[in-house]
Amino acid sequence: MIENKTTEFKREYADNIKYAVIAFANTEGGKIYIGINDNGSVNGVENTDDTMLRVTNMLRDSIRPDITMFTECAVENKDSKSVVVLTVNRGTARPYYLAGKGIRPEGVYVRQNASSVPASETAILDMIKETGGDRYEDARSINQQLTFEKTENYFSKRNLPFGDQQKRTLNIIGADGTYTNLGLLLSDQCVHTIKLAVFEGSKKSVFRDRKELSGSLLTQLEDAYSYIDQFNHTRAEFEGLDRIDKRDYPGEALREALLNAITHRDYSFSGSTLISIFDDRIEFVTIGGLIRGLTFDDIMLGVSALRNQNLANVFYRLKLIEAYGTGILKINENYEGCAVKPQFEVTDNAFKITLPNINYIGGRKDVPAVAPPRFADKADRQEILLRLAEKQGYIVRKNVESELKVSQATAILILRDMVEKGLLIKEGSGKQQKYRIAE
Repeated sequence: MIENKTTEFKREYADNIKYAVIAFANTEGGKIYIGINDNGSVNGVENTDDTMLRVTNMLRDSIRPDITMFTECAVENKDSKSVVVLTVNRGTARPYYLAGKGIRPEGVYVRQNASSVPASETAILDMIKETGGDRYEDARSINQQLTFEKTENYFSKRNLPFGDQQKRTLNIIGADGTYTNLGLLLSDQCVHTIKLAVFEGSKKSVFRDRKELSGSLLTQLEDAYSYIDQFNHTRAEFEGLDRIDKRDYPGEALREALLNAITHRDYSFSGSTLISIFDDRIEFVTIGGLIRGLTFDDIMLGVSALRNQNLANVFYRLKLIEAYGTGILKINENYEGCAVKPQFEVTDNAFKITLPNINYIGGRKDVPAVAPPRFADKADRQEILLRLAEKQGYIVRKNVESELKVSQATAILILRDMVEKGLLIKEGSGKQQKYRIAE
């Protein structure tokens, strides 16, 4: 091992590591090995946790713009000694610079051979021109070991091809042949999550249930809707001899609010999309305020400016969305004639949709007994299924649908959860798939 344009050695952590980080981010990327001498011999790092913490703090405090999403810090074993390896990818917001120096030659560094040197003013201007129009979904993904099992299934079900050519057309693979952040969002390795919580009553004081969804955004979309559907009760009303079933929340309004939260959020931030379910409402909180130049009145009229245009295009091809800018209008249309209306709130960095419970009259206990049977919580549902599995020797998905009066998607989610918790064991596949009680 020798130092070169993409490799830097440091015997121990020192503050001047930041110069190499900036140079790598502005040039072709590279790796910094902490615990290796200049001649390539291994010195090792005694306290790797402390060193990694100092590196993380340096990245956050000393370098602008935020470089953390393009770096990865790990510990490797070399010659039976621990070495901290900081991987720096070429950033998409070049030029990167020292927080205290600004975008000037004394603050911007590039890599020349095995040295980190100040950039010329011409080089700085070239970087600004090159990266001025970059968006998060167009940037290169740090993780290039991506799989697309869920996305491939979605395309296959709709008889759409999903090979390398389609990935390039959809911008899942960029012009340089590497996966983009859009690819990361649609991959099974997606790092962004949706957090759901169910609260007792109308305040965030007592939790009834909570769940965090991960994986491809398509998996999260499917699982989130199925989870919410468990709490979308049905109220029965009678007009003469006719019985009319009315759900707490219009299905299309839920779908549009969920799609809006996933399609329009700002994925350059690491926080989760939040969905909170109360007795009287459901709240969808999305990271990312309005796009510059767009006002609140504009979106209420159906004007749409897409933050994630390529992601929206994928959803459009999969027929998950019909047209751009119609989501808010559809939500409002679903509440026409209702005493309660949806609410929309926006801040500089967040967007919130609140869907009111149409049937709410002071508490769930007031829902008539004639409504289809619902089960108070997850434990009740699991107990019913375990008793049935014990009686029959096994259960299948259709047993869950009929016993709990839930949809196919919800039944799959419930069975998956019970398998993950070790309550059931899955046997077989396809039509022969059965679930037995775990020993």
